[in-house]
Amino acid sequence: MTSRSDGRRMPGDDSSPSREHPVLVGVAVLGAAGVAGGVLVAALALPVVGGAGVYTRDVAHGLFEVPAMLREAPLPERSRLLDKDGRQFAQFYVQNRQSVALGKIAPDMLKAIVAIEDARFYEHGGLDLRGTLRAIITNTRAGSIQQGGSSLTQQLVKNILLQNARSDNERDQARAPSIRRKMQELRYAISLERKYTKDQILLRYLNIAYFGGGAFGVQAAAHRFFGTSADKLTLEQAATLAGAVRTPYFTDPTLGGEHRDRLLERRDLVLDRMAQLKMIAQVRADAAKATPLALHLRPEPGGCSESDHPFFCLYVQKEVIGNLAFGRTRAERERRLFRDGITIRTTLDRTAQEAADKAIAAHVHPKDDQVAAEAMIEPGTGRIRALAASKRYGANPGERKDGPSTTYNLPADMAHGGGQGFQAGSTFKVFTLATALAKGWRFDQGFDTPGSFVPSSGYKDCSGTRVNAPGTVVHNAGGEGKGGPYSLATGTWQSVNIFYMMLERDVGLCDVVRTARSVGIARADGQPLKEVPTFTLGVNEMDPVTVAAGFATFGARGRYCRPMAILEVVERHGRRTGVAPSCTQAVEQDVADAVNYILTGVFTKGTMKGQGIGRDAAGKTGTNNGYTSAWFAGYTPDLAAAVSLGDIRGAYKYPLTDVEIGGQHYGGVQGATLPGPIWVRSMELALQHLPATPFHHPDTGRFGGGTTPGLKPEDQLADPRAADGERGRDGREDWDEARGGERGGGRSGEGRLRRHWHRPADQRLWDRFWTHPEEDLWLSWPAHHRSRRHRYRPAWERTWHHHR
Repeated sequence: MTSRSDGRRMPGDDSSPSREHPVLVGVAVLGAAGVAGGVLVAALALPVVGGAGVYTRDVAHGLFEVPAMLREAPLPERSRLLDKDGRQFAQFYVQNRQSVALGKIAPDMLKAIVAIEDARFYEHGGLDLRGTLRAIITNTRAGSIQQGGSSLTQQLVKNILLQNARSDNERDQARAPSIRRKMQELRYAISLERKYTKDQILLRYLNIAYFGGGAFGVQAAAHRFFGTSADKLTLEQAATLAGAVRTPYFTDPTLGGEHRDRLLERRDLVLDRMAQLKMIAQVRADAAKATPLALHLRPEPGGCSESDHPFFCLYVQKEVIGNLAFGRTRAERERRLFRDGITIRTTLDRTAQEAADKAIAAHVHPKDDQVAAEAMIEPGTGRIRALAASKRYGANPGERKDGPSTTYNLPADMAHGGGQGFQAGSTFKVFTLATALAKGWRFDQGFDTPGSFVPSSGYKDCSGTRVNAPGTVVHNAGGEGKGGPYSLATGTWQSVNIFYMMLERDVGLCDVVRTARSVGIARADGQPLKEVPTFTLGVNEMDPVTVAAGFATFGARGRYCRPMAILEVVERHGRRTGVAPSCTQAVEQDVADAVNYILTGVFTKGTMKGQGIGRDAAGKTGTNNGYTSAWFAGYTPDLAAAVSLGDIRGAYKYPLTDVEIGGQHYGGVQGATLPGPIWVRSMELALQHLPATPFHHPDTGRFGGGTTPGLKPEDQLADPRAADGERGRDGREDWDEARGGERGGGRSGEGRLRRHWHRPADQRLWDRFWTHPEEDLWLSWPAHHRSRRHRYRPAWERTWHHHR
């Protein structure tokens, strides 16, 4: 901007030959008038509250004893959460502010604020005696505030003092109508005039001032009032904001029609004042006044309850506040998040998040007492891609505990805002499976199991203490299951409780616990894991994030990565700090490959038969004793996910039997009944645009073969010749064969095992939706295609397999 022809400068023009001149003018005025000058200003601005002696004493004390330098703490700024692609999905603030540079503010805004608040701003040195006197006279005649009495520099001082206040008493002192406070402002104003240029003072004022509607600073106000940025403000919009800053509550347009009418009057007053000062032509002012207020109020939600992805938001919030990397104390970490204006780029993938949200919403409704929660994690990095739940995040009406909303972060542990979690059920069998494979077990190795089992001996926890449970009787199927021969493969596919209790005893309870811990398994409530014989049956309460991260380990060939939600932190001044994955090789690669090989059979021959996702996938169902909760956890090499389901009122008190969920009635909910379909749908949607990545082939020379007394040849997983080295050590033919030849590498005819016959694509598609086949349809298939273990069981028969 340029200087006026009469020598007065305009906003943005700091071309004065001497920056000391306006300051010296102010000092000279005080020096010439002495204390009387201060008395005059105070007398004009404030009501008389005492005699001349009191005035003189207070003024002298205020002028000579107040420190000359004003402490300027950094302004509170809003912090933002961005998804992995840089799009904002949440923000935190105590004051909605985003400071901007002078060049990012429209010139009309600079003119408007000077015109209405301090027309002689570029001429005085912090105190404008003539302007103050003129404002008092004008306001007295009008009977309302028409012009500001304090200089912009004094107003900046007042705002800084309010920001610095640490108590209500300090805030009251910063607003007190006293001579002492006025003299404080004056001396601080003079010091700021010495420290900064006029444009710097103007910029600081526009960034600190409150405009109403919860907007601090001109950038937030421009967005809040008009949905634009400060550099794009029109003349009408700039005049509106300039008019609001003097009485922001009186003219707050969010409070109703009367407030908007007052704001319109203030806008027109600013336009008239700008024309009077020759900042704009009168014809331009008249044209602007003829336009409506044209507000476009934009909400500025703060906190997770207003976020589009509240559960992910809450996870990040708790991570920042609870992580020492963000500050030594909780207060310091909270200040970082709510006041320091940091930008956090997170791991959130909106495609995966929308997939999880849609899949859950299709099966479980917010009003249901039963709650579903899902976490999606990327194998090999630990990056959390989605956190979803069936209920909305927030408080219920009347603070009721039941209702469509919850304040718990259901997919997460207690440290990240979650609850106590649900027992994970048979998903924990994977840790016993991995331990057995690491100790040399083979795919077809197993036991001839009894119909019931009592863990009366052979179990020790990691402290060496015997933890046998001679009073506990474990059954395969709700007390009525039959025993029989099961191998490592078939026992996993059918999720046989007694087989896994015997296997855990054989490989060692403590070693199973250690395997689980190595892949990040910890209780949702933060308490130590329960190291008891039923550990392998999932007696510990878990959260989906922890379980998904544990299963992701196998998708990453044994590489465990701590769940992470933050990719990068950017400070308000631009300094960037990246966050790298924290990973360890928790499970041997060959062992992980073997686990993946067996768990793929859960979809083709086990409890999830017919519910695949059209690409390599492995997983495990989990249904707890008494139907207290249900789970499914599974993964591909690209993405892992875990889904939990239980009653939010209490899993033991309200089991998942004879319930209506999502508008459907269920006699009993198993892992494959609801969590499984939710997992399938969410994974299909999340991965639909990604190419399929296959698992690595297992080493059948190491894991193939084995002996199980009584196991029929058709129930064996691999050709026994594989153990003799007649096939390659990479096990490619066995892998293709076990997956029904879908990869094109399996043998045909007599070489293919009877249990793994290859169905045409149209029949496989039919199988996927054939959840309740009739007996006569099953019997109509060719005899060589039938197997009792292959057959779908009717719903009433499947319900008594509790831990699947």
